[in-house]
Amino acid sequence: MNVQSDLQLLSEEVFAESGAYIAGGVVSLNRKVNPRIVFKAARGSKLYDLEGHEYVDYHAAFAPFLLGHNHEAVNEAAMRAMRESWSLMGTGTTLWETQLAKLLCRAVPSLELVQITNTGSEATAHAIRLSRAYTGREDIILTMGGYNGWHNEVSRAVMPSLAQMGPRVSPGEYPFIPMSAGIPEGTKRRVHVVNFNDLDSIEYVMRRYPVACVLTEPVLQNVGVVLPRPGYLQGVLDLCERYGAVCVFDEVKTGFRTALGGYQGVAGVTPHLSVFGKAVANGFPLGVIGGRRDIMNQFDHPDPAKKVLIAGTYNAHPFNSAAAIATLEILQDPGVYAQIAARSNQLYAGLEGLFAQKGIESVVARNASAFCAYFCREAPADLHDILTTHDFEFDVKYRLELIKRGIYHIPLPCKQGSVSLAHTAEDIDRTLEVTEAVLRTI
Repeated sequence: MNVQSDLQLLSEEVFAESGAYIAGGVVSLNRKVNPRIVFKAARGSKLYDLEGHEYVDYHAAFAPFLLGHNHEAVNEAAMRAMRESWSLMGTGTTLWETQLAKLLCRAVPSLELVQITNTGSEATAHAIRLSRAYTGREDIILTMGGYNGWHNEVSRAVMPSLAQMGPRVSPGEYPFIPMSAGIPEGTKRRVHVVNFNDLDSIEYVMRRYPVACVLTEPVLQNVGVVLPRPGYLQGVLDLCERYGAVCVFDEVKTGFRTALGGYQGVAGVTPHLSVFGKAVANGFPLGVIGGRRDIMNQFDHPDPAKKVLIAGTYNAHPFNSAAAIATLEILQDPGVYAQIAARSNQLYAGLEGLFAQKGIESVVARNASAFCAYFCREAPADLHDILTTHDFEFDVKYRLELIKRGIYHIPLPCKQGSVSLAHTAEDIDRTLEVTEAVLRTI
């Protein structure tokens, strides 16, 4: 019997068993990919599977691990909270949620008040509800190619086909293409989907419908890395203020990974509301919604008819809060971002050099430590650009060959890669050596 195939049976056996007990075989169906590898441990920049193979990780569990897996100081903070008997009090406030809120408001100037949730999806749901209560309107605007969570209003396809989307329209909007069954038609009618970087289409919708909010990632980082054109984000804010809508930045992926103050700090734009998640607690489950005091005060409005419900037994769970506090304290050291930038730039320069050397048409798009290799001539500005110019077949083949050689990117086209504080110069050198070998074969 082939030793490698026999060892691989370990992962296959786990997948077979999981399918007998878990609907769909995995607990989040966007993790259902091939090859079917079961990872058993992760430390720093490395993943380890059941068969004993080591991988340099650029997936980072969809990007929360800015400091690397199982960062010692973050883990120690959570364990110290356990040792000191921090618990889920479920009454009144706590020292840790107060400290976390203070750190968040100091890190991101637009956050006058915050609330803590368990996930980014919860935070975006609250942002939409707040916006509707504040404006008295119901319609919302989303961007094509964005991902803002799993709940009904935002559960449209992240990367639909061109046939589903139709040709580019500007000004105009695109159909709500659901990524899930069970979404009411009435919900879909209140959601308007426009292309990223298209201010004319945002205004087109605002002129026709009572828009409560525009909810957008400031950088599209669920279809790779699609940057805003100069002036676009300020233009979104200006349109919201002109038409009386709430401008909401979904910084679940960009927040803290881009910079301590989020992408909004880099762009110099102050949205009315923001949501954060992922990197804020370096992999511990925690989300944040915050923003302007008058909007956030809707959560405790004296008029019951205007008060917006926020509740959650596990909101600001003590162990997650401890991890977030430790993460934010580490990120206050500018040397941390400088080190991540050095490793990121080493990788980007190396990839660009290899693609050029092999004559492969490509663009390494990047936002700080988030990156994506697009196999096309120019960096895309929206989803239409990606669907019409990117070589999807080459992308998947490239990722699969890297995985075979111990470099892990999730094997789905146009998914963001992430560099962490734990990545070393040696990790980058190894990545580039493997990449060169892969490019020779494909």
